[in-house]
Amino acid sequence: MIHSTENVIRHNVGLPNLAEELKNDSHACRVMGVSRDTFYHYRQAVENGGVEALLDQSRRKPNPKNWVDPVIEEKVLEYALEQPAHGQVRASNELRKRGVFVSPSGIRGVWLSIGLQTFKLRLKALEAMAAAEGLVYT
Repeated sequence: MIHSTENVIRHNVGLPNLAEELKNDSHACRVMGVSRDTFYHYRQAVENGGVEALLDQSRRKPNPKNWVDPVIEEKVLEYALEQPAHGQVRASNELRKRGVFVSPSGIRGVWLSIGLQTFKLRLKALEAMAAAEGLVYT
């Protein structure tokens, strides 16, 4: 993975360097097989942010509509520690009875984000919480 990122950086940095050597932007773009528009984007990025700006960064923006409210996330966490054996459908139904409306896939998403996606992981979290608080379960 690091190797491929280094190649992307090297290619992006090599283009402006080649243009300086040849003293011709168009010819450098033709040699490297890159459009002049892309070349000018690379040059602008190097001028503004240095070589780090040429990293192959994701253009994808976060999708806030898929985020769960922190209050609901806290309730899901509490329930997961209270009933670690319940699956996502049962947890959703039980939370709905308590007035917290979240879909089973929403429960799964919360569990994935906090690392409680399996029964074993929920049990380990419960044991860690019990050890921290000095509780004994029988």
